[in-house]
Amino acid sequence: MRRGRAVQHHRPCPSPRAPGRATEVAPGVHAYLQPPGGWCLNNAGIIVSGGESALVDTAATDSRARHLRTTALALNGASAPRTVVNTHFHGDHAFGNHLFPEALVIGHERTRSEMIAAGLHLTGLWPDVDWGDIELAPPTLTFTDRLTLHVGSVRAELEHIGPAHTSNDTVVWLPEQKVLFTGDLVMNGVTPFCLMGSITGSLAAMERLRAFGATTIVPGHGPLAGPEVFEQTEGYLRLVLQLARDGHRAGRTPVEAARDADLGPYGTLLDSERLVPNLHRAYAELDGTPATDPLPMPVMQTALGEMIEYHGRLPCCLA
Repeated sequence: MRRGRAVQHHRPCPSPRAPGRATEVAPGVHAYLQPPGGWCLNNAGIIVSGGESALVDTAATDSRARHLRTTALALNGASAPRTVVNTHFHGDHAFGNHLFPEALVIGHERTRSEMIAAGLHLTGLWPDVDWGDIELAPPTLTFTDRLTLHVGSVRAELEHIGPAHTSNDTVVWLPEQKVLFTGDLVMNGVTPFCLMGSITGSLAAMERLRAFGATTIVPGHGPLAGPEVFEQTEGYLRLVLQLARDGHRAGRTPVEAARDADLGPYGTLLDSERLVPNLHRAYAELDGTPATDPLPMPVMQTALGEMIEYHGRLPCCLA
């Protein structure tokens, strides 16, 4: 078990990883995985049935989204997807939308508004990444609570759950196949990130996700999983809450609490530096901030700056 985090200025980031790969998890249902799943290496989904296809999310960079497009076309006889569902507004899941001009982009109503507000801001966080010629293409069809999408004979139920990872998380549930695309509500082997959502909301979300009865979970980042992944996520979130309570009671700041923290079994999760912004969100909720209220932008900027300080460098984005 480790405590705190060593400064690592001298270690360069690894080279960008290989493009993603599609794995069939049910007839016509493919998980597009981009291991190992850390910052900006998200998963997506490709649903193919009756000559039609749909995507669940795209990818962060031009080259990665183009590889996703090539893969999707190969799985459906060179026919392009007719719909793209964005699970939330973050650029790693949505910057590739514009490379699917034939598709109707669907998302929660706040996915559209927050994507427009954020723009291409993510690219400024990692200026050394080769983002390529990306353009913003927010959802043009939005919903509030639920929406059903039919892809050939496959029924896909979209449901807004949260606030959790963000205010606008959408899951895609395939009831006949018992496959659940969770977006970043769940990350397998990767540290949850709730700065723009809610710790308590994320815990509530785990109960809703369990209720679907899925046997295959396609997380937003990391390997495929079964329902046991909910326990990993929930355990980490409960630890964050306990660390926040202890640190808050002792008068320590979130970053001070992070330096003193023993992450136990969660210390091996990728991107463990996210503990700092997660503690900022937990502290705010202990101080009475409702789960539905976003943190003020200066607080979020402070949290991200302290995360970099705690980590000893800018986290690696391998997109």
